[in-house]
Amino acid sequence: MPHVEILQLLVSPVHRLAGRPGEGLPELPPGELVTTAEVRAGLGIVGDRYFNHPAHRNASVTLMAAERLPGPHPAGLLRTRRNVLLRGIDIDAYIGRTVFLDCGTGPVDLEVRSAARPCAWMDTTLGPGAQRALRGGGGVRCRPLTDGVLTVGPALFGVRAPQDPASGA
Repeated sequence: MPHVEILQLLVSPVHRLAGRPGEGLPELPPGELVTTAEVRAGLGIVGDRYFNHPAHRNASVTLMAAERLPGPHPAGLLRTRRNVLLRGIDIDAYIGRTVFLDCGTGPVDLEVRSAARPCAWMDTTLGPGAQRALRGGGGVRCRPLTDGVLTVGPALFGVRAPQDPASGA
């Protein structure tokens, strides 16, 4: 199993990118970056804007690979608005799979449902050309399958084997 690092966790109770990207970058409070996030199966991250939101239950947790971030300056979750920033795995390659992250307290299983496509805000928050640079690498939207805790720091990453429908498991 690969060792990865969770660089940042973002739990944001409200949407921060309001208005139009051309109006400039809104205030992005650093208090939304946390060291621990509680994940609830089928609901999302406790305290996050998408937690138990019916329209987002299948995409309530977003993950992004730090290696995909464009630009010479360090960028993070306050600017991309994803929930989990990982180093060491190309998470965009796992769409359609069930993966897990284990920070030492047990695995958190996540069904990787779809790409988190970059929007025009990326050119405002990360810099000109960021939206285009992140196509195919803007992160993924996941449905949490188990309860658990994610923490900033080292973690194990793995892929769950698909269940065989004939086995009844």
